[in-house]
Amino acid sequence: MHKAIVVFEVEGGSDKGPDGHRKDTMPIVNAIIDAGWHSEVVYYHPDNAAEIFDRVSTEFDAYISRVNPGTIPGGEKGYFELLTKLADAGLVGMSTPADMMAYGAKDALVKLNQTPLVPEDTAAYYEVEQFHETFPTSLSYGERVLKQNRGSTGEGIWRVRLADAELAETVTPGTALPLDTALKCTEAVDNKTHDYTLGEFMDFCDQYIIGDNGMLVDMRFMPRIVEGEIRILLVGPDPVFIVHKKPAEGGDSFSATLFSGAKYTYNKPEEWPELLDMFEKARPVIAENLGEQGDVPLIWTADFMLDDAEDGSDTYVLGEINCSCVGFTSELDMGIQQKVAAEAIRRVEAR
Repeated sequence: MHKAIVVFEVEGGSDKGPDGHRKDTMPIVNAIIDAGWHSEVVYYHPDNAAEIFDRVSTEFDAYISRVNPGTIPGGEKGYFELLTKLADAGLVGMSTPADMMAYGAKDALVKLNQTPLVPEDTAAYYEVEQFHETFPTSLSYGERVLKQNRGSTGEGIWRVRLADAELAETVTPGTALPLDTALKCTEAVDNKTHDYTLGEFMDFCDQYIIGDNGMLVDMRFMPRIVEGEIRILLVGPDPVFIVHKKPAEGGDSFSATLFSGAKYTYNKPEEWPELLDMFEKARPVIAENLGEQGDVPLIWTADFMLDDAEDGSDTYVLGEINCSCVGFTSELDMGIQQKVAAEAIRRVEAR
């Protein structure tokens, strides 16, 4: 064992500070060093991939990826190939490309729709024909949310409902709606509402399915999203803090992104005991269904929405999981970097 963990970054990008690093990168590196191990940053570039592999595979026990997939020189394919080769060479990957894809893809929800975390009618469309054939019937059951797999900050996440509320009350669930049905469609990126017919909107959404990693996830709209989205940030299996993200008030607002005007409140995990209890029971199922090696990511988030249980009490519905370069720059005073270092070292020592 080398007792060494490398942290990968790429040069440039809006997420970097004056020193050229993400603001949460050097705190992780220094926390690993403070624990008595060696750690350093290596910048990935496709021109140096072979050289990086030769050095890292012989001098380090593990890697931590702090790279946003959309900022990788030459695209993510080459970077993911390097990470996969390093994992195959025996390094502990945090996270491996397979785990990044499995946890970060929107169809992770579909893989969990047999658990209490996700409504069982949550589905994914991988082909345009499948989408056009199925969605008119899906919408007959009530308001839906469509989520593209690519994009961020609410782009390509749509709340879809019939424009005529009285007509919506008369629709027989399970009946395919006509393509000329008038819709109101609100995009989460800015909470702006657009008018479409059903046929027009499906044609517009084809772009989200076509191309690499294209898909649309279809899930029921959760009316209590107006009360906010609850995000758990975890280091390994341990919740560190919870953010209550409340959408801007008024209109059709349902997005919980800062860009759309949402307000964020930070809480300690113990302030949400029912959510934590539910998540604790479900976490092994999440790891089994999504994780490549039956383990959860090093740093990850899970976003939930409030719902009503059959007995009238509060319950929670999973809306999204993310493990691709989760940032915590505004929470460094909580000591997250020390938790990350301890968990990373534990994983190396436990292999």
